[in-house]
Amino acid sequence: MQVTFLGTSSGVPTRGRNVSAVALRLPQRAELWLFDCGEGTQHQFLRSDLRVSQLRRIFVTHMHGDHVFGLPGLLASLGLAGTCTGVDLYGPDRLRDYLEGVLHTSSTRIGYPIRHHRVRQAAASGTCLLEDGDIQVRCAPLTHRVPAFAYRVDQKPRPGRFDVERARALGIPPGPVYAELKQGRTITLEDGRVINGASLCGPERPGASVVYCTDTVFCEAAVELARGADLLIHESTFSHAEAELAFARQHSTSTMAAQTALAAGVRQLALTHLSPRYVPGNPVTADDLLAEARTIFTNTVLAKDFLSIDVLPEENPDGITPGVGTEQD
Repeated sequence: MQVTFLGTSSGVPTRGRNVSAVALRLPQRAELWLFDCGEGTQHQFLRSDLRVSQLRRIFVTHMHGDHVFGLPGLLASLGLAGTCTGVDLYGPDRLRDYLEGVLHTSSTRIGYPIRHHRVRQAAASGTCLLEDGDIQVRCAPLTHRVPAFAYRVDQKPRPGRFDVERARALGIPPGPVYAELKQGRTITLEDGRVINGASLCGPERPGASVVYCTDTVFCEAAVELARGADLLIHESTFSHAEAELAFARQHSTSTMAAQTALAAGVRQLALTHLSPRYVPGNPVTADDLLAEARTIFTNTVLAKDFLSIDVLPEENPDGITPGVGTEQD
C-alpha cells in the first residue's frame, strides 16, 4: 500500500499546505481510496501522480469544513468525466444530508451511483466496517467537538513463500499450476497426484496496516485501533506548550500523537493536520513539533503535501526499508 498526503494543514490552507486529504493507493488492484476531502483536494490530485479515475472509496472522519468542503466539487468532476462507475462514501450520519443538500441547491447532477455508509454503529461496536477481498477496514470513535472517527486499513495475511525447488523435486511441472499452489490451494496433477499447496509454502506473511486518526484529543480508542499498525497517521495540531488550548479545542499536540503511537506499539508515526501558526519564520515551526514528538517516539516523520510513504508489513524479505517517504515534485 502507498499513502500520499494531499493536504496536511488544519483549519485553513497555507502557502505550503492544503487542508486535510490523504490518498491510499492499492497498486495490486489499481484502486485508490481517499480519507477526508478538504477544499481544493481535486486540485491537489492534479498536482500529484495519482489518477482520480481510480478513486473507488472515500472515508470522512467528521463534518468540519476543512475535511469535507472539497467533496462536492470532486464528485461533480468525476461525473463530468463520464467514466466513473460508482463511489462508496463512508462517514458520520450527517454526511449524506450535507452532500445531497449541496448537490441539490447547486443543481449538480451526479451520473453515477454514490453508495452511502454510516460508520457510527461499526465504530461503537468494534465490528468490521468493510471486507473487500484482501482488505479489511475498521473504525473507532474519537474525542472531538463533533462526532469523529478514525479508520484502520489492514491487508489480510498473505500466503507464505512458495518453495519452487521443492516443487521441482516433486516433479511438478512449472506453469499455471504454480500460481494455484502459491495460493495454498490443493490441485490434482495429470498423473493423479493430489498436492496441497500449503505444504509447499512457508508460514503466512503479515499484511500491511495503516491507521488514520484525526481530529481528536488523546483518547484510548485511538490507541486500541492503532495497536501494532505499520503506520499511524495522527493529527498534531498544536505544540506541547499549547496543551491547554489543545484540550479546549479537542485536538492533539505533537506529544499526544507520539504518546498514542508509543502506547499502541506502531512501527511509524506521521504527523499531520498542523496549525497554520507553525509556518516557517514563526517562533515555533513544524520542525519543532517533529522534534517534540521524537523525544517520545523516535520513528516519527512530518507529513507534508505530496509526501508518499510505501507501507510494508513488518516482515520484509525483499530488503526494502519499511515506511520510507518519498516526496513528489
